[in-house]
Amino acid sequence: MVDKSFWRGKKVLVTGHTGFKGSWLSLWLHSLQAEVYGYALEMPKTPNMFAECHLEDILHNQYGDIRNQESVSAYMRKCEPEIIFHLAAQPLVRESYRYPLETYATNVMGTVNILEAARKCPSVKSIVIITTDKCYENKEWIWGYRESDPLGGYDPYASSKACAELVAQSYRLSFFQENKIFLATARAGNVIGGGDWAKDRLIPDCIRAIQNHREIILRNPEAIRPWQFVLEPLKGYLMLAEKLYMEGTPWAEAWNFGPERSAQRMVEEVVKLVCDFTGGKYKVEVKDNLHENRNLELDISKASSILHWEPSLELEQAVKMTVAWYNAWIEQKTDMREISLQQINEFQGV
Repeated sequence: MVDKSFWRGKKVLVTGHTGFKGSWLSLWLHSLQAEVYGYALEMPKTPNMFAECHLEDILHNQYGDIRNQESVSAYMRKCEPEIIFHLAAQPLVRESYRYPLETYATNVMGTVNILEAARKCPSVKSIVIITTDKCYENKEWIWGYRESDPLGGYDPYASSKACAELVAQSYRLSFFQENKIFLATARAGNVIGGGDWAKDRLIPDCIRAIQNHREIILRNPEAIRPWQFVLEPLKGYLMLAEKLYMEGTPWAEAWNFGPERSAQRMVEEVVKLVCDFTGGKYKVEVKDNLHENRNLELDISKASSILHWEPSLELEQAVKMTVAWYNAWIEQKTDMREISLQQINEFQGV
């Protein structure tokens, strides 16, 4: 598990800290007594987890655009981080079709800007760049993709994340070996958990429909995805950053963080679980013809055997915890930061 003593007092920069995964990671780091600095665009329209958990009260917060190299560099010089988690991105497939230029500018040149700023910042020791399972050239295989498989990407989002992987590899080989900065990339699957309200994501779409007493609309019910609770990959990111900081080069590679194969289920199966816990209803309705891969699985053998990271929760547990978070938010009877910390502690086995 995560080494709590390691993080005490560490200066950590999280880009994209106002997003769904960034908020959970920042809160977890704060609970580990790290000194957390965040750099991201201003909070999305409410509701969002960053606002609901009042994270601005407990973190060093800077609003800015990773496409602005001067701003990124100035903030990195100011906070002098030892460890960087780069999560800031345009993270939505369907948005990438609508705004391909912005997607590439954010996901590719934004990553370049972070790495260029880190290259010139003497305090930086280790960096984890968060990409996606969709960075692989998808051949609709029935087995999981390994870190050594070819990169690719049909849609602009997937393609831009494959490009970010290549950017990271180039900086690792060209600059960071000399600077003694250790860089890894992390490829995770479809993450679920409380606090996500993004458009065109399965669980948020389900929650919105249930709240409004509408049927959940499924556009691709037979698609198979590597579903996992949000804290599963974050645990991997934290463990990986520890290894990079302490041991360096052997860990400066690409890593998959996904569920066990039993949790790689069809979209419709996940929605049925949500409906079981909420009483909601759904129907299948193909609304457009945007390309979507049917099969996408990750091989997590490397992380399991070498990093000793493994998923902790069955899919049913992950959905149950996710629904419990949203129910608490809807009822508005409990502080959401406290609810989130309870789930972090439960996940860690505290």
